Formats: sequence, structure tokens, C-alpha cells
Amino acid sequence: MKVKAEMEEIQPYLEHYRSSSSSASSPAGRATTSNFFYLRKPGCSKNPISFEDSPEWDEPEVFTQLEEGGDSIRIATTTASPSLSRINSRSFPSPSFLEASASARKIAGATIVWKDLSVTVKDKSSNSHTIVKSASGYALPGSLTVIMGPARAGKTTLLRALAGRLRGSERILGEFSVNGLKSHLPYGTYGYVGRDEMLIESLTVREMLSYSALLQLPGVFSEKKSMVDDAIAAMSLGDYADKLIGGHCYMERLPGGERRRVSIARELVMRPHALFIDEPLYHLDSVSALLLMVSLKKLANTGCTLIFTMYQSSTEVFGLFDRICLLSNGNVLFFGQTLGCLQHFANAGFPCPIMQSPSDHFLRAINTEFDRIIAMCKNLKDEHDFSSVNMDTAVAIRTLEAMYKESSDAAFVDSLIESLNEKEGPEIKSKGQASNTTRIAVLTWRSLVVMSRDWKYFWIRLFLSTLLALFIGTIFCNIGHSLSSVMVRVAAIFAFVSFTLLLSVISLPAHIREIKVFKHEESNRHSSAGVFLLGHLLASIPFLFLITISSALVFYFLVGLQSEFSLLMYFVLNMFTALLANEGLLMLVACIWLESFAAIIATVFIHVIMMLVGGYFRLRDGLPEPIWYYPFSYISFHTYAVQGLLENEYVGTSFAVGQVRAISGVQAVRGSYGISASRDAKWFNLLILCLMAVGYRMVLFCLLHLNARKLMNGLLAKVGMK
Repeated sequence: MKVKAEMEEIQPYLEHYRSSSSSASSPAGRATTSNFFYLRKPGCSKNPISFEDSPEWDEPEVFTQLEEGGDSIRIATTTASPSLSRINSRSFPSPSFLEASASARKIAGATIVWKDLSVTVKDKSSNSHTIVKSASGYALPGSLTVIMGPARAGKTTLLRALAGRLRGSERILGEFSVNGLKSHLPYGTYGYVGRDEMLIESLTVREMLSYSALLQLPGVFSEKKSMVDDAIAAMSLGDYADKLIGGHCYMERLPGGERRRVSIARELVMRPHALFIDEPLYHLDSVSALLLMVSLKKLANTGCTLIFTMYQSSTEVFGLFDRICLLSNGNVLFFGQTLGCLQHFANAGFPCPIMQSPSDHFLRAINTEFDRIIAMCKNLKDEHDFSSVNMDTAVAIRTLEAMYKESSDAAFVDSLIESLNEKEGPEIKSKGQASNTTRIAVLTWRSLVVMSRDWKYFWIRLFLSTLLALFIGTIFCNIGHSLSSVMVRVAAIFAFVSFTLLLSVISLPAHIREIKVFKHEESNRHSSAGVFLLGHLLASIPFLFLITISSALVFYFLVGLQSEFSLLMYFVLNMFTALLANEGLLMLVACIWLESFAAIIATVFIHVIMMLVGGYFRLRDGLPEPIWYYPFSYISFHTYAVQGLLENEYVGTSFAVGQVRAISGVQAVRGSYGISASRDAKWFNLLILCLMAVGYRMVLFCLLHLNARKLMNGLLAKVGMK
């Protein structure tokens, strides 16, 4: 019933775009009949367009101007592309004509213009490669602008350049303006949705969007709640609002289409002027793709400016586009109305065949990989002909590029860009952002919720730690308190500390997910390295303390350590600090590798090395000084944790040797483990563990901050365009 209702919702759109037997075709050759046509979009003439009759089309184009003192925009309508007769006569609308007829309505869009935009990147050999070459175009409020092309055509690079998301090694040249002003879009005025989904599986859709709104927006909670409700409605997520994104044992995870909508809705809580989406239909089936594109079309109808990349689309989806920027090897083969692109290919001698999607036709004509397929079919003597053009693909690309540069379409785009840049409007201002204090509180609470719901992150770790303490405790129970029990008790403490810390490797996949989510939020400037680390630390403290209490108490009393309360509290505090330091190491490893298998292997190897130099298998004083004694034994938190616990247990004690002589507990232990006789030594070891917990996070902060600087360099490169 749900699918039926959604199909009924999109039916009005499809009625306008569905053609007869050929969706967007012109017969091969230029001969014959007007039976092959492509229907106009809603609001245009209802008569079908026959490319054989060289028709005129007058789709409405908009020119935007920001109203003084607000975010609303005035719309002036004019022709998007002149009629073919006017194109042939080289007559273009003047700037005054652009302002002629105005019908005002308030929208949240932005007019984005780029001219002669090029993006270069340096490889490891410091050689520069141009990814995007002198691209020009524009995107207007209330419209869908798609960047299409084969793989490695420069689609995503162009999108990131427009959104100010270039990497540190990428440089940009050219002109860029927003509402006629040569400036970038400030924070809070645009959204960027990457290809990969960075969703938190343990949250519901509403929770995911609510936390996102709290991280991004200043102001009171009621305003943010209404923005979340608007984003849910805009992406048609009402039926999924209270369902877990990742599902659970009684509920399936959200389908791919709905997950993609959640990713887009997360950016809509800011009510952006412009939205950039990289491959919105990535990994979606045809029905989910069509439903998502209809949702985006509805969003554009509210006035938002949408720019997105796409590899290919169905005929119905293609009919929803307003403008297309066609790229191949970084070169612009066409920019303009979607119908104009079909006409451009037909004029170049590559008309769209009958019963073929326009996007499939474009890509087959300009994708060099199809030459290999055609050659394979010829070698196999296959009867099927996959060729869409009657020449080599490279020749077709050069022909289309050359014809576009000399065409009236390119001249019209240049003229319209100049007109849009001449009319300057007020600069779009930032909507502000949440304070760092608010962000720390939000991230702390969100992490608490995620940790409590993710059984792999906490609950299984708690269970296994308690079970391990029970096993070790029962193995080493009833060992007594004689001199002969010292070596056995040292072994028990070392085993408990080492394997409890090693069990923490279970949480590595969860840490990797958290860092990936953070990097996504940081790239959108929703968070920062310091805020993330402090929020994660505050959230992890209660869970680590619960793991410490549950395992330490079981081990402590089963092994029969001293029953004094202060000694028990130090034991718990020492283990908690060691777990806190170990958690920092896990976060550091997860940040470096960002892949579960490699991170787990690296962590286990590091722990094994720390155990070997921890002073149990061989006393620290006997370790070879290069490498093993210094620095490895000094950076092993096993050393300080075990040493502190043994000093806590044996400093101040003594053991009788015969009837007249006694030795101190320190002397009894030193044969198995090196400890200090000072009563303050255990606190020094605890201090070192605390410094390690801070030190690992400081190193992690530097790594995360370095990555943030690279993103900011890309943004500064865009701001510095001339």
C-alpha cells in the first residue's frame, strides 16, 4: 500500500514526461517522420517536440535577486534558451530583457555562476594534472542542474569545487559568484551530501536529524524541532521517522532509498540556499531512484538550488532535470537545457536512437570504454551492435566539444553569465552556528545513546571482561598468602591486566564508525577535533568505569588480594585509568587505518609488544637497552599498570622466612617483577597512566586537526579565485 501511495504521488510528474514508443529520440538519419518526439516538461507547451521540425522552445528561466534585509529572493522569469530561429540569427536577450517580467515569490535559493573554472591536482611527483578544464555554467533557484559524464570525467571534482570542498593538493582557477557577488557560500547556507552514507545505525531517523540540527544551529530547541519536521516531510520520511536506521533483531534496517533520503535530510535541517549532492542515485534500484528524484524535484519547487552529479539515469528521471552539464575528460561537451542537449547531439550527427534513454545515449557516445565492448562483439561475431555513433568515440568527443564551443548555446550561456554577474545582490550571510559548549553536550549525549544501544561496542565487552575476570579468578583462587604465593599472584595480576586491555579490541569497528561520522561532520563544519574528543571522552567514562567495576571486583576477591578498602579503590582506579589510556590508543589506531581488519591486526600486535616489554617475561632492567628497554618499555601502559598494582599489594608487607627472619613484600616480588619500595611509587605510576591517556588523545587531536586543515586549505583555494 505504501509503494502504491508513493507511485500515485509521482504519477502527475510521469504523465508529463512519458512519451510514446521513443522517449527521447530522433530517427537515425535526418529523414522521415514526426512520430519520434520528446514531451515537454510541466508548465511548457503541451505539444510534443519533433526534432525534425526544428521547433522553438521557450522554457522559463529565472534570474534571482536577494531582497534587502532578508533571505528571500525575487524571481524574474525569462527564456531559458532562445528559440532556434533566434539562436541561428545570433540574437540574444539583453540584460534589460532579463528583468522584464517579474513575478515575485519568496524562496531560499541562490544563483550560482562559474566561468572558465579549472581544477588542477598535483600527484606524488609534483606533476600537475588538470581535472576540470575551463568549465562555465550556472544554477538557478528552483531548478535541478545535473553534472553527467562517464567515469573519471571530473564530475565530482567540479561539484566539490563549486561547494568549496577541494582537497589540499587541488587548486582552482576561474570565476565564481553567488547572487552576482564573487564570494563563496558561507556556513549554514548550503549543504553537501557525499556519495558514501555516514549514518549512525543505532539512532532513529528523527534522532539522527535532531542531533544534526543541534550540532549545526543556534537558537532554541523548538525552532530546531520544526526544522527537523520540515526535513522529514521534504524527503517523505514520515513513515520511517521513528525507526532505527540500522534496525535490530526484530526490525530490518532502512532500505537504500530511505537511507539516501536521510543523508539528504540531514543537510536540509539548515534550510540551505543551495544543495550539492554527489551521485544521489548511487546503489539505488530504478523505483527507489525515481522516488528520490521526485522528492528532490519537490524540494527544488520550494526554491532551493540543487546541483548534483550522476552517471546515468532512466528516461523518467532524465525528464526531471532542468539543466545538464555534460563532461568528458574534464571538458564541457554541453551545458544547457536537457532538450537542448538532445538537439546538440542530433546536430552533431548523433541522434538519440529509438527506445533508448537519453543519458544512456550520451554516455555511449562519449565513453571510450564502449569501443572495447564493440571490438569484443566484433571478435565474437556477435550480431548485437552496441555502437551509438558511426565513428570512433574519441572523434565523437572532439566533434561534440568543438561544435559546442562554436554553437549558439555556448554563446548564450556566456551572455547569460555576464548578465547574472552584472546584477549584484546582497551577500548571503551565515546563519550562525551552535556554540562549542552546546556541541560538546550534544556529542556526549549522542555517544551515550549510541554506546548503550550498540551491543558490539559495550555490552559484549562488558560480558567478556566479567567472564575473563571470573575465569582468571577461579584459576588463581585459594593460593594463600605465603611467600610461595607471590609469584603466582604476580602472574594472576599480569594476566588480568593484559587480557582485559586486549579484549578492548572488540570496540575497534565502533571507533572506526565514530571517526568516519566525525570526519563527515567536520567536513560540513558541524564539529571540530577538540569538541569530538572531549565529547567522546565524557561519554566513555561511565561505560569504562562500569567495565572496571564489574571485572575488578570479581577478580579482586576471587584471587584474595588484601581486603583493605583503600587498596581496593586504588586497584579499581588503576584499572580504570589503564582502560582510559588504552581507549585513546584504540582511537588513534582507528584514525590511522580506518579499516577494521587492519586496525585489529595492528592493535593486537601493539598489545603483544607491550606485554613482552612489560617486565613480566623478563625484568625491565634486563631488557636490551636499544629499542626494547628504551623506548618500548616506557611507552607500554602494561608496565605502569602492573607495577602500580603490585606496589599497592606488597609495599608495607612482609613474609616470614623460618622462625626468626622475615623479608619485605618488595623483596619477595623483585624476583618476579621490578617494583619500588616507596609508598608513593604507585601514585607515580597512576600519574603516568593519566598522562598516557591524555597523550594518546593529543596525538589523535593533531591527526584530526591536520586533516581539518587540509579541508580548510581547499576552501581557502576556492575563496581566493580570481
